[in-house]
Amino acid sequence: MRRINGTALIIAALVATVGALAFPVWSYADRSGTGQDNLNASSVATQWGPLSATDRDFLVKVRLAGLWELPAGQQAIERAPTKAIRDAGDHLIVGHSDLDKRARDVAAKLGVELPNQPTEQQQGWLRELSAASGREYEYKFANLLRNAHGKVFALVAQVRHTTRNTLIRQLASDANVTVLDHITMLENTGMVDFDAIANEAATGATASPTGPPPPNGSLPPAPKPAEPSGNQQLTSSPSPVAPGTVNTNRPEAPEPAG
Repeated sequence: MRRINGTALIIAALVATVGALAFPVWSYADRSGTGQDNLNASSVATQWGPLSATDRDFLVKVRLAGLWELPAGQQAIERAPTKAIRDAGDHLIVGHSDLDKRARDVAAKLGVELPNQPTEQQQGWLRELSAASGREYEYKFANLLRNAHGKVFALVAQVRHTTRNTLIRQLASDANVTVLDHITMLENTGMVDFDAIANEAATGATASPTGPPPPNGSLPPAPKPAEPSGNQQLTSSPSPVAPGTVNTNRPEAPEPAG
């Protein structure tokens, strides 16, 4: 009798364990707190498509970028340490003036409130630049701004990929061009510390690196070119700009409504 009771207890425990493991799978669609639930809860309907919390955060970040990077560019021109720094400052002013106009127009249409002051951290960066001089100023200018643009570049790609709002999608396309242009100009100063950027990114990474093994000193076989087969009549052409350059020619953005 004791043996039967013991067996019954073991079976009951196994059934309870399996049930506990299976319950989250069965009930997943009904659980709150999932990514889909959060997306639906944070989104509002507009005539241009749903506007998510990520979309709104992107709008604010575009605005904030202009509020500190435009003054940083103006300071670079006024100090005029080297032509490369002045050229980067010129691009920062022109690019963010244009992008800010576009962001304000989108925000006005979508009813999103935008800030009028940089964040405390961004104001700290401006103070840091103002306190520096000579080569230290050039280094800080190139690296503070290059690092900031590199981080927002990832957000631009995420928003461009996932947004369901046509106005936000267009702004992300515009921001992509502007940010890439600024990254290129900042790198052209020759002052960007790529080791520092890579090490900072690696510090926050948790996934193991992937990809092919490191070179072993021997020449690998040449890969075959990626080419179409047959005789298709193609009408498009590769980008007309030279490698490493960015085409920033875009139409003027309309003035914000209201």
